[in-house]
Amino acid sequence: MTDIIKFSKPQQELLTQKLQHYFARELNYDLGGFDAQFLLDFFAEEIGCHFYNQGLLDAQAVLSKKIDDIQDAIEQLEKFPKPNR
Repeated sequence: MTDIIKFSKPQQELLTQKLQHYFARELNYDLGGFDAQFLLDFFAEEIGCHFYNQGLLDAQAVLSKKIDDIQDAIEQLEKFPKPNR
């Protein structure tokens, strides 16, 4: 597995457009396509792993909760002997 997040060509185009729109709207700066691609590459290489790792932690938390729910459901199925009379 590579440490750098890779995007498909359509994803790259969408993300660079989003960067360009953000820069234009929020910073009043015309970010060219070439610069937007370099910025996207920087994010993917330098900080992408942090987003990826947080996604893994979020998935692990969901899985852990589901396992707890299953364990609770199994405990509810437990049967006990009738008391002696």
